[in-house]
Amino acid sequence: MAMAAKVYCVQMVNMLGYDVLFQDVDLVWYKNPLEYFYNHDNYPDFDIYFQDDGNHALFYAPYSANTGFYYVRYNDRTQYFFNSLLLAGDLILSTHSHQNALIALLNEHASMYGLRVKIFERHTEEFPGGFSYHRMSDFMKELARGEVHPYIFHMSWTHNKDNKKLFFQQMGEWYLDDRCVGTTANELGVSGHESMIAPCCLSEPNVICHYRDKPSKIPCTDSPPIDKGGQSFW
Repeated sequence: MAMAAKVYCVQMVNMLGYDVLFQDVDLVWYKNPLEYFYNHDNYPDFDIYFQDDGNHALFYAPYSANTGFYYVRYNDRTQYFFNSLLLAGDLILSTHSHQNALIALLNEHASMYGLRVKIFERHTEEFPGGFSYHRMSDFMKELARGEVHPYIFHMSWTHNKDNKKLFFQQMGEWYLDDRCVGTTANELGVSGHESMIAPCCLSEPNVICHYRDKPSKIPCTDSPPIDKGGQSFW
């Protein structure tokens, strides 16, 4: 089960005594985010760091932590936290979400055991996500023009993986050759010991316009809107 796998991989590495940076695949790096967390000028006194999810519904209260990108410092508090999350499989199954279970335990462990939780403000420049993409058009224009320099961009807060791909394409963050999508190495003529990088990874992004009302690297004014009555981003 994918939800449980997201717990196992972090808990096992944490138990071995290591700090952990966890991320989903709907994310691009502009700079190495580990440099931020290794810099002791950047909130060094916290145990675990999350992006703000953007969704502030009651079931995410009080932290609204996004579990698609987070950093964990190894110590007794985080070790106990992830052991507790590992044992909360019933909560994950009943809520159909490891995120809901994790946030519930964050509240408990911060209150009872002193776990120090840092949630980056959702307007932060360093770690933008889907909230920025869908709600902060001025920031996204600055990003497209290279006027801001975040560490990563996380296409969270987005309806499905198909839309995430389309949005990455028009943001100029899609570097996969189309012929490699849904294609095996054998079909590409790549043997078992050869890398898939050369045939599949593009040196320049494949920028494709899809929707005029969503952020894009280039003006997509001739494309349809995805939202009814959506105005052009540019």
